[in-house]
Amino acid sequence: MTLTGNRKNTRSRQSRTHPRCPGGCRGTSQKSRRGPAPGPAGEKSPLAQTKTSTPLAPHLTAFFEQRLPIERGASENTRDSYAYAFQLLLTFASKHLQAAPSQLTVEQIDAPLVLDFLNDLETTRGNGASSRNIRLAAIKSFMHFLEYRIPSAIEQIRRILAIPAKKTESKLVRHLTAEEIQGLLNSPDPTGWKGIRDRAMLHLCYAGGLRVSELIGLRLDDLQFQPQPSVLVHGKGRRERCLPLWKTTTSALRAWLAARGTVPVPELFVNARGGSLTRSGFEYILRKHIRTVKQHYPSLATKRVHPHVLRHTCALAILQATKDLRKVSLWLGHAKMQTTEMYLRVDPSVKLEALESVVPPKLRSGRFKATDKLIATLKAATFTQSKKPSK
Repeated sequence: MTLTGNRKNTRSRQSRTHPRCPGGCRGTSQKSRRGPAPGPAGEKSPLAQTKTSTPLAPHLTAFFEQRLPIERGASENTRDSYAYAFQLLLTFASKHLQAAPSQLTVEQIDAPLVLDFLNDLETTRGNGASSRNIRLAAIKSFMHFLEYRIPSAIEQIRRILAIPAKKTESKLVRHLTAEEIQGLLNSPDPTGWKGIRDRAMLHLCYAGGLRVSELIGLRLDDLQFQPQPSVLVHGKGRRERCLPLWKTTTSALRAWLAARGTVPVPELFVNARGGSLTRSGFEYILRKHIRTVKQHYPSLATKRVHPHVLRHTCALAILQATKDLRKVSLWLGHAKMQTTEMYLRVDPSVKLEALESVVPPKLRSGRFKATDKLIATLKAATFTQSKKPSK
């Protein structure tokens, strides 16, 4: 039998097999290889249904309950800062994606969304580059945590980790003069309960160069009067330092302990309700006394005084008194000496010593010779100006 005959027999068998298809249903085998025909409109294909999303909430909870406190040993202040960063991020993502924060997925937090969030911080909230970088650092720390938990999202995570930090301006630190800081320390009324507390807080914050977190975190057992009045400060990065106290600061603290009374909290400074003092509470107290001091020192009207300004003022006072940058670093509890070098750019005494030790170059002597009066009159071109005709 020839090849042509075999083909004819095959076609006849196909036509008998499919009696409902006129003409032998040519192309039936080819269509079967392409897969099933598409269903009705609006019905998703099985391939699209297999793509699932990863909820964000369980991973974020594990990040704050396991990663930061247990694996990384992060301090409470670091966890609070990271939590506030994600509070802002999830609020922005919820408005941008029209979804509840608890329903967001990991796939939705991509690089374009993070960039829009960072730009919104600067445009809408008015944050600077430093605050923007702090929020970005919190997001990157969480993305490093997701690298080994969700390997399928590694490309998305790498894009977020590649977002660069924004460069910040290295400005001179703000500080108060000796007269301004003295007026601030004298501002609280020493006859009332709040005045005694405020005076002790301001004295200790300035004398110790304390951060706000260090000041409000002090406990009663951190203060010692024997054999030498000192205070144990729990600094940033779990670095402790012991600072001696001035006599004036010791007197202010003794007066506060006598007026403090018995309250159930162990913190040294408490609010009016007997609870622990918060960061915003101390900022409110400082702003209140700054408004009072501005009446006597108009120079404060052009300065934005925040709690960290007292720390800068203390650092410059120690630098001008000791001329030793290492002592300033030890007093403030800096981890690196490079951080303390910013005060050298503010202190003019170091630059004056350099100016006095260097012999300036000599200038060529000469005398100024006035121009002739007639030539000066001609240069002014007073005669070329046309006079307006009188009416």
